[in-house]
Amino acid sequence: MVTWLQFILFGFAAFRLTRLIVLDQITAFIRKPFHNEIEEMNEEGELETYLEIKGSGLRAWVGELLSCYWCTGVWCSAFLFGLWMLWPFGAEIFIIILAIAGLAGVIESMTRKIIE
Repeated sequence: MVTWLQFILFGFAAFRLTRLIVLDQITAFIRKPFHNEIEEMNEEGELETYLEIKGSGLRAWVGELLSCYWCTGVWCSAFLFGLWMLWPFGAEIFIIILAIAGLAGVIESMTRKIIE
């Protein structure tokens, strides 16, 4: 059974891993074979980015998965929990690092909203 502390750590770790895969620039190479990023100016003169899913079949399915924060989050959560079940010590280190980064991201977002 998972303790409340472990549950919270898993939550922040899954949040950070999901964000890393779906949104962060450092992992764009993972998404590139499945997405085209299209940039357009809107009526207010602001640049907007749209995703276009490449291909069909499995390629399109992976592209859809990588464009959906909720979908990827389920798989990231399953991966982290499965890794923890198979290799508790190594997974725990990885989960704690991701959880700390996830919490730091939440604090940074909150701080930005307060300052703005």
